[in-house]
Amino acid sequence: MFSGRVATMFKSYRNILKGNVMLKLSLLLFFCILICVSFVTGCINVNTDALAEEFRIIGESIEKTTKIPFRVSENNDQLEQFNEEINALVEHVTPSVVNIAVFVKQEDIYGNEAVSEGVGSGVIYSGDGYIITNNHVAGSAFELIVTLADGMNYNAKLIGTSEETDIAVIKIDAKNLQHADFASIEDQSVGDFVMAIGSPFGIQQTVTTGIISGKNRNIPVASDQLPIVDLIQTDAAINPGNSGGPLINIYGDVIGINTLIFSTSGASAGIGFAIPSDTAINITDQIIKYGEPRIPFIGIKMGFNQTNVPGVYVNEVLPDTPAEKAGLKSGDIITLFEDKEIKTPFDLLTQILRNNCGERIKLKVYRDGEYIDFDLQLEQCP
Repeated sequence: MFSGRVATMFKSYRNILKGNVMLKLSLLLFFCILICVSFVTGCINVNTDALAEEFRIIGESIEKTTKIPFRVSENNDQLEQFNEEINALVEHVTPSVVNIAVFVKQEDIYGNEAVSEGVGSGVIYSGDGYIITNNHVAGSAFELIVTLADGMNYNAKLIGTSEETDIAVIKIDAKNLQHADFASIEDQSVGDFVMAIGSPFGIQQTVTTGIISGKNRNIPVASDQLPIVDLIQTDAAINPGNSGGPLINIYGDVIGINTLIFSTSGASAGIGFAIPSDTAINITDQIIKYGEPRIPFIGIKMGFNQTNVPGVYVNEVLPDTPAEKAGLKSGDIITLFEDKEIKTPFDLLTQILRNNCGERIKLKVYRDGEYIDFDLQLEQCP
């Protein structure tokens, strides 16, 4: 009964909304939903030719304004393909994601000891049982039980932790596990599609989707502790229990280890953070090799840079440190670290954490009106 009226409505709104792209898009979406409901319920006898013509006209207008090609698919092939790709991605990655039951001994104010239980997530790093998770998940536990995607349970041993980066490595006695693949955050961009997998509130193998909302975020944790630097920000839902689980890209590669959220309620508010895989892998390799993270340092005290030269101001060079041995002086401004631009102390700390003790790195320093190159060997932070 509304066969011509719907098309007439299209024409009327098209004239009213000339030049307003967002309203056109909203209108188009509204009518798409209306038509879909109408076909199902049978409440509208649609003149498909008239509607198709109006779709074409509005679509061309949007394309002309936004310079973005506008196409209306005659079927759901693209959506079906998208679903298939997502399903395949999840099936590929979930065998590498584990649930971790955590048991911690705590004392109350009267000295009475009690056992509390928590839950976290982890990523299988190697086929022989090494698993990456967060320090705040496993660092204080006296017992850890890992549940694989197939339901098998294992007691896990804590190999080592890093409070500075919130990374912990645990190990189970298992062989031929499906380990995750990793990719550098340097190859990802803000706006890229990502998925978070883990056990929020203990609900295992939960998958949420979103994008990379930001990179190189620096979050203070405690007044007596260095901030966690170089974090990935995402709007993929991350909740308690997701900690230690992977943030993956569209290729199924782990680009980050989920670590914390910003929330006033304790639940996801669309602002979650992950440790970049670059840092996580470097710290994990150190823990596996040495039983502990060997955090390098260069031996300077940083000060407030009041000059017009972007970089990190060297307030003091500590004696018998890599910086002193290399020839750095008070008043220098560090501008490059291995060709990476340094603007803030966080930038410098980020690059240091991505390298290992004993490695030789190159610094570019601004001093007395000129730039000087220095060769420096990183040493373990005392």
